[in-house]
Amino acid sequence: MAQNIERVEAIMTAAPVIAVLIVNDPKKAVPMAQALVDGGIPGIEITLRTPNALDCIKAVADNVEGALVGAGTVLTHQQYEASVKAGSTFVVSPGATDNLIAAAEDFHQTPLLPGTCTPSEVMKLLEAGYERLKFFPAVPAGGTPMLKGLSSPLAAAKFCPTGGINLGNARDFLALPNVLCVGGSWIADAKAIESEDWAGIEKRAREAAALTV
Repeated sequence: MAQNIERVEAIMTAAPVIAVLIVNDPKKAVPMAQALVDGGIPGIEITLRTPNALDCIKAVADNVEGALVGAGTVLTHQQYEASVKAGSTFVVSPGATDNLIAAAEDFHQTPLLPGTCTPSEVMKLLEAGYERLKFFPAVPAGGTPMLKGLSSPLAAAKFCPTGGINLGNARDFLALPNVLCVGGSWIADAKAIESEDWAGIEKRAREAAALTV
């Protein structure tokens, strides 16, 4: 079964940026997500890098209207299933394995945005029916020149570059024909979440939502 392209593209095109977050407290996850949505960033990727990440996803899914909350750093079938049960609308991985692709087929309505950074990886995913991909780690893996190089021979692939993206370079990525959005952690970093700087997060979300090329 191929990627659920329609669903994943709807998430990728909801705003220029998907917020990539590390959060451990569900009580903070809700106002954080509300600030992002209020600022125009509905795509929220909560990475499975903290003990309570799944609880945070569930809290956002249950309490923040308009949020498109997903799970990031998903590595296994078990994590994929748990993310879906928590209420994730999409799943993001740093790479792709056969087991992860199998999980995506089992939970087709919750689409996978698999990570890739080489032409061979892109080709394998295209063969498997995956045309919407994460380019990771974007800046260390070659940044905009690498993506430009991929655009002509692998034109079917459209990307969400993530890793080293910030307000200063996001437009350079978004200007590329094979980039639908970028992923970034600068909008709501760990310090802003810990200090409950919801106004600052909303301000940065508005800046990100206004990114145009």
